[in-house]
Amino acid sequence: MKKHLFFMDILDEITRTIGRPLCGFLVLLGMAMLTGCGQKEITATSFKLNTIVKVTIYDSSQRPLLDECMALCDEYENIFSRTKEGSELYKLNHRELEPVEGSTDTYEISEPLAELLSTGLSYSRESQGAFDIAIAPLTSLWDFTSEKPVVPGKEQIEKAVAACSYEDAVVQGTRITLGSADTAFDLGAIAKGYIADKMKEFLEAKGVKSAIINLGGNVLCIGEKPGKKAFHIGIQKPFADRNETIATMDIRGKSVVSSGIYERYFEKDGEIYHHILDPRSGYPYDNDLVAVTIISDKSVDGDALSTTCFALGLEKGMAFAEARDDVQAIFITKDYQVHYTKDFQKEIPVSETVKAAD
Repeated sequence: MKKHLFFMDILDEITRTIGRPLCGFLVLLGMAMLTGCGQKEITATSFKLNTIVKVTIYDSSQRPLLDECMALCDEYENIFSRTKEGSELYKLNHRELEPVEGSTDTYEISEPLAELLSTGLSYSRESQGAFDIAIAPLTSLWDFTSEKPVVPGKEQIEKAVAACSYEDAVVQGTRITLGSADTAFDLGAIAKGYIADKMKEFLEAKGVKSAIINLGGNVLCIGEKPGKKAFHIGIQKPFADRNETIATMDIRGKSVVSSGIYERYFEKDGEIYHHILDPRSGYPYDNDLVAVTIISDKSVDGDALSTTCFALGLEKGMAFAEARDDVQAIFITKDYQVHYTKDFQKEIPVSETVKAAD
């Protein structure tokens, strides 16, 4: 009981800063993870990466492992953050790095940044720009956490859209060439997945075989719970109270990542503006979807795919997910109908807890 109360206290504290809808999703996943904890369980919870980070290990009592996981979050935030002055990405976006000798637009970057940018650009190209990591000129205009959010002006949006182009960037090894002075990246759609994967790699290298990593809703399971039991992961019903699920799944050794319009949004003049932005129009996507959940081996893929598949819409997004091995997806439409990729329910035990509205 004390663990439940501790988790809820933290969520109540950050609700005022990151919004109740996202907190609701976190509660679901947090409560699902806390169920059935073994005696040897150790847990660390902290506010990092602008969200709640929670790591639970079931088969080790070595608390320094948790400290090192949290240190990894700090290390990667100093590389991937778009807004943190001094981060490597911030320096790249603001051209504060020195170009490679003999060049004006090629930069030497760290291996992690090169790896993540390469992954993001691959998804950008494969989705033909529906997912675009070079969207920073646009995302910098929208503030979904402000107490008094505003819709950017039309001219501002048009100018930003013109500057969003993944095609201007090429990564070769640890060098990136930026073909435009306006090119700037936002890795918010994939960075947490990458970091979760690195945390998993670290723990497995230390002999951990049963654990769960939760980076603000990006859930990555290592093995299974004690007693050879699956982790029970709940998917929040969009816009509902934070304890209400639309489905629960049995997960072993997989990543679960969701993207939805209920995570970060504001309402203005009767219209909802959410954080999943279309880099071609400059405004939030409006395609009858409210959420997409991806189950995959790697969390970085789940992170990228959840946004990409949402951007593509139900039909194209479903096809995009089904074209991949070892990937399953759930799409929730505005009528609260749940749509599964092929063979989902054969591979992953799932129970719908809320039926579609009449």
